[in-house]
Amino acid sequence: MTTGDHGEEGGRRFAVTGPDRGTDTSVAATGRPIRVTVWGENVHERNEPEVAERYPTGMHGAVAEGIEAHLGERAVVRTATLDADAEHGLSEEVLRETDVLTWWGHAAHDQVADEVVERVHRHVLEGMGLIVLHSGHWSKIFTKLMGTTCTLRWRSEHDRELVWTVDPTHPIAQGIPHPMVIDEDEMYGEFFDVPAPDELVFLSTFSGGEVFRSGITYRRGHGKIFYFRPGDQDYPTYFHPGVRKVIANAVEWAVTLRARREHPVLLRHDTEDFYRGFDYTGALDPSARVGS
Repeated sequence: MTTGDHGEEGGRRFAVTGPDRGTDTSVAATGRPIRVTVWGENVHERNEPEVAERYPTGMHGAVAEGIEAHLGERAVVRTATLDADAEHGLSEEVLRETDVLTWWGHAAHDQVADEVVERVHRHVLEGMGLIVLHSGHWSKIFTKLMGTTCTLRWRSEHDRELVWTVDPTHPIAQGIPHPMVIDEDEMYGEFFDVPAPDELVFLSTFSGGEVFRSGITYRRGHGKIFYFRPGDQDYPTYFHPGVRKVIANAVEWAVTLRARREHPVLLRHDTEDFYRGFDYTGALDPSARVGS
């Protein structure tokens, strides 16, 4: 079968949207590692010697190294960059094999192809996790998912940042100091024009007196999204052990525990379908379906 086909299961029709639709290939079912793609612009590193010296393997390399250090064999990490190829390293094949995508961009948001943005957007709605870092707040993909300008106040004058945990029960906050101290980084301040988050995990204060919602989560379709503020290219933030721990925690949190990736759909629902779970887009465990 191909994407968009339908099949029969015990007399019930079901939508199918990926290869091998009858097999549960999720992390939970198979115990396989989380497949992470770390995407970075790689513009500052190529054009600014001081940034290249600060991040010898690129900012994306530092983020990837942090995830690998914390998750070990629980994750398989690849990197992709804006200049990797015409698709910025984010082909359909790559995204289909990605459980969680991290995104850092700043100087070249407008150079990201709209076709690639649409592809990433579709995969998020189908269940791929997305972690947006720092200036990625103004990326095409984040603004599309938020539906707002995602603007904010900023100042890059070596402010000290205190990252306060406001939801200590959240999985992303586990093992994070309270507060987490970042000696120097760019300041972000309110108003941050994003929708009210599903969860506020971290709140940052700065030496200039500003406050910022620095760790927030959303659900879009079947996908989980986490925005995390720290990480300007002029500071070695992605070597900070606490920042690395937050990102690693977020990777594990952002995995969608579904048997297969599929887009939420609009369907007419007949009365008898209530009992059959016809084309249900929630939990895909057949034993949990009414009447199965």
